[in-house]
Amino acid sequence: MRISGCIVTYNDEATIERCVSSILEHTKELDFKLYISDNHSTDGTVSIIREHFPEVTVLESEKNAGFGWGHNRVLELLDSDVHFVINPDIYLKENTIEILAGYLMKHRNVALITPKVLNPDDTEQCLPKYGPSIRYVILSKLPGLKKYRQEYTRQNETFTEPTEVQFCTGCFFGVRTALFRGMHGFSPRYYMYFEDSDLSRRVLKKNYKIIFYPKTSLYHDWKRDNMGSLKGIRRFLTSMVKYFNQWGWKW
Repeated sequence: MRISGCIVTYNDEATIERCVSSILEHTKELDFKLYISDNHSTDGTVSIIREHFPEVTVLESEKNAGFGWGHNRVLELLDSDVHFVINPDIYLKENTIEILAGYLMKHRNVALITPKVLNPDDTEQCLPKYGPSIRYVILSKLPGLKKYRQEYTRQNETFTEPTEVQFCTGCFFGVRTALFRGMHGFSPRYYMYFEDSDLSRRVLKKNYKIIFYPKTSLYHDWKRDNMGSLKGIRRFLTSMVKYFNQWGWKW
């Protein structure tokens, strides 16, 4: 089984060394190839990778064209069976990549798989498990309507076995490489935000399954810095409108 992974970076010198080190540590017994697609970082991200991880293939860019574009750059380089999309603020504590890749190889009707995602303090990040809707994406952010966020993430349910879900988070997931390439990766319609929701919808439309796999976990040192700026909020809203225009403005 051949496995690949890609991390898209942009000024991630604070987290990238821990991220890459943990991935390589927990894949050293595998046929694994890691790519870094750098979106024109201006800090020390690329130099850290080149200095400490010469075995990693680095693709530099003269522009920052977004999350999906950065991941799509590696598609034609891949010769793996299973590919992983990885955020630069992820770090592993166990052989999560091997476990998830093995599940995909055994279950041909599954296209996307994601594990339990933890905060650095070991609490679970309750990520969406249903596809976006108006009540989940918009109303859940309003005071007094947090119940919709709990619904969206299925926060009040307990998952101990692999479970079908409607959404696969873009912070970390495994995908069948041939399928991902055949779908041309992430849609170029999205610069940032909702590209994972769109991919999930396209996968389900092809009658594949998406699996949440709670038997293994990893850490996500998540800080939504982009949403702290007007530019980030504008990008979120622009992608949201594009998504709902394409897939329907559903309650």
